[in-house]
Amino acid sequence: MTDIRAAAARWARTWSEAWAALDVEPIVALYAPDVTFSTEPFREAYRGHDGVREYVTRAFGEEESPRVWLSEPIVDGDRAAISWWAALREDDADATLAGTSVLRYDADGLVIEQWDAWNVLPDRRAPPSDWSPFARRDPDT
Repeated sequence: MTDIRAAAARWARTWSEAWAALDVEPIVALYAPDVTFSTEPFREAYRGHDGVREYVTRAFGEEESPRVWLSEPIVDGDRAAISWWAALREDDADATLAGTSVLRYDADGLVIEQWDAWNVLPDRRAPPSDWSPFARRDPDT
């Protein structure tokens, strides 16, 4: 059985680095082949590696110059919750995305279920110093 805390930390690190680089494949590798990937409460879930790749490719295709912050994972059993914040250009306009991903892992440390809830602000801004008690701090702010 994989250490879920380590798997969640790997998820946060990979998303942070790959999102900032707009690099899809390292993100796809975090997920089990049969993952259910729900990116928004009112949107149909994406399924499997092809679904994750479709969503992330489309999202990254709309984004430019992201600065990304992720919290330390909160882990309970085979689940983790990770908050995230991204300041970027989306469809040629400034935007800030802030949300939380709730993840469930399989025995190999791959995500088998992801559920996201998030908000968007039509402005590009860094998180406030107290945005999450578990947040990693960006050394550039």
